[in-house]
Amino acid sequence: MAHKFEIYKDKKGEFRVRFKYNSEPMFSTEGYASKASAMNAIASIQKNGPGAPTEDNSDA
Repeated sequence: MAHKFEIYKDKKGEFRVRFKYNSEPMFSTEGYASKASAMNAIASIQKNGPGAPTEDNSDA
């Protein structure tokens, strides 16, 4: 599979979610105190992400 979500612990011991495409990190989330909260973040991204609008603030 070319893309996946990855849950990991950062240096502070917080759970974070990283989204990878072709093994390259595309983005990561804020830190969460529990793994369940990180899993909820994944569910939210999967549910709400496909319909999210694009906001261009590049001044171009």
